[in-house]
Amino acid sequence: MTVTGQHGTSEVRALQALRDERSSVRLRAALAIGSTPDPRFVDPLIERSAVEPEFFVRDMLTWALTRHPVSDTLPRLLREVRSERPQARSQALHTLSKVGDPRAWPAITRALLTDADDEVARSAWRAAVLLVPEGEGAALAEVLVTQLGRGGRETQLSLSRALIALGDVMASALDRASKAPDPGVRAHALATERLRRDPDTGFAFALEEAKRVVALGGAGSGEGGS
Repeated sequence: MTVTGQHGTSEVRALQALRDERSSVRLRAALAIGSTPDPRFVDPLIERSAVEPEFFVRDMLTWALTRHPVSDTLPRLLREVRSERPQARSQALHTLSKVGDPRAWPAITRALLTDADDEVARSAWRAAVLLVPEGEGAALAEVLVTQLGRGGRETQLSLSRALIALGDVMASALDRASKAPDPGVRAHALATERLRRDPDTGFAFALEEAKRVVALGGAGSGEGGS
């Protein structure tokens, strides 16, 4: 009876620490939970991930979840990607990419890949290219290229990296996008191709060069020219 009571008290303290106003306390709580995994903490970890404002704490929460058996985390994470809260979807997708279980692939829907929230979409792109089954990369690329030109530079870089990670199967979809009517889409496609050919090229430079090419009426090859 005493042992059960002590364990219960320890659990309550850990849960309280996850909600502490100090980020350092929340960080230590997530570390402690991940160091001694317990299925009872899976739901609280996921729930905290949906609202945690600090990046480093969210990262530790993800790590703590990966320390638990996939049989405990996967079903809960798959439900979470359908949450109405954008951060909940984003963090669940991020954690699924770290868990790396191929059974998560069907949950990465077109709706998530084209989510209106940039962070959700970026997390979906990263998870998708890691979990896509063999033979489905080209179909994934067709969806991803529909997002070319969206968002700010960080979002565009994330999409370019995702497309490049798919390898040659994305080439035809990217080539078609480089001829799209929308100049923003064309520029992003050309910048992605430039980055694919020369990974050492900075994305900002590749994108500005691509915009210049598009403004001058060029497309397709991705070569700047003078």
